[in-house]
Amino acid sequence: MDALHPRLLVDRFADCFRFYDAVLPELIGAVRASGSASGPYAHWDVEGQGVLVLFDRSAMAAVAGTKHLPANPPPAQDRSMFVLRVADVDAGLALCLGHGAELTAPACDRPEWGPGLRTAHVRDPEGHLVELQSY
Repeated sequence: MDALHPRLLVDRFADCFRFYDAVLPELIGAVRASGSASGPYAHWDVEGQGVLVLFDRSAMAAVAGTKHLPANPPPAQDRSMFVLRVADVDAGLALCLGHGAELTAPACDRPEWGPGLRTAHVRDPEGHLVELQSY
C-alpha cells in the first residue's frame, strides 16, 4: 500500500509524462504502473510503492471546484520540491538535461547540508523544482 507519494498537477501533461517516463527508470529504478502521454493520469512505482503521480491540472480543478480560479499565479518562490536520491548526481543531471529539464543549480557538494551530500537542481517541463541528491 502506498503510504505517501507526490502528485504533480500539470498543464503540459504530455511533456511532463515524456520527461518522467524517460528519467525515472534510470535515476531511481521506477517503472510506469499506469498511464500514457495522453493523460490525464500516470504513475510510477519502485518495488510496488508509488513514487510519483502526474495528474492533469484541469481535471483536478473540476473535482476541487476551482476551475474559476486562474491557472497561473504570479511568479513566486517554490512551495514544493520533488527530491530524487540518485547514485550519481552528475550523470542524473546530464540525463535530465538531455530530456528537456531546465538547469536551476549545477551539481555541487553541499557539506553544510550534510556529510558527503552532493546536489543539483532542475525544473521539469512544467517548472516543478527537482533536486537530485547523493550522499
